[in-house]
Amino acid sequence: MTERQVSLRREGAVALVTLSNPGRLNAMTRAMWHALRAVFDDLHGDTALRCVVVRGEGGAFCAGGDISEYPSFRFEEASLREFHENEVWAALQAMLDCPLPLVAQIEGACMGAGVEIASCCDIRLAGASAKFGAPIAKLGFPMAPREAALVHGAIGDVLARDMLLAAGVHGAQRLYDAGFLLHVLPDAEVPAAAQAHAARIAALSPQAARLHKATFTALKSGGAAAQQLLATAYDYADTAEHREGIDAFLGKRPPNFRPS
Repeated sequence: MTERQVSLRREGAVALVTLSNPGRLNAMTRAMWHALRAVFDDLHGDTALRCVVVRGEGGAFCAGGDISEYPSFRFEEASLREFHENEVWAALQAMLDCPLPLVAQIEGACMGAGVEIASCCDIRLAGASAKFGAPIAKLGFPMAPREAALVHGAIGDVLARDMLLAAGVHGAQRLYDAGFLLHVLPDAEVPAAAQAHAARIAALSPQAARLHKATFTALKSGGAAAQQLLATAYDYADTAEHREGIDAFLGKRPPNFRPS
């Protein structure tokens, strides 16, 4: 998958998804957006996996979009719309739809598209020297509406406005204070910490993780989605994982959540 510049490696119940664009701090090309969507589409039906770590290669997460491609398509409305709605958003939606917990391993640059990709993850850990921003106003264009709404919802109003209106770039501690990051760690500890967190998730009930993610999505959407959630919220009552978790607790033993 080297040509696609988005690789997938399985390590037991954990999948490692790696962004790679050497020399450009893993900036996203159009091919990478297509590859990212394909990787997450493939993950949807993989019952052996229980968690996904999303990371960048070579000490950077993702520096944004690969601007060297932009003159070839951004100056026509139809091709610009195609790029954002059917390439970028399709990949981000595939991440949002993934039933597995997603852990972002953020090192170095996390800018623009990198912030969008990180915003799709459930848990985000970053190195102390990581930098976050979306200074595209310097390039004369805004963040696409659905992408901006995603980032706004993840990092909050104050930082989203500063990033998009003032081209603000912020350190990891500021993003931690805003609630975007779970932990800020010494840079060298980030890979091990992200994989340890993923392993911790993978040892827990995959059914509970899947249903929690469905709950978060439905309640955020509201309306019919929330009503459907309430109608089906207790369908797990007579399931093996439900019984195993309680039996293990009462028997004072570790649970064994087998793949369904």
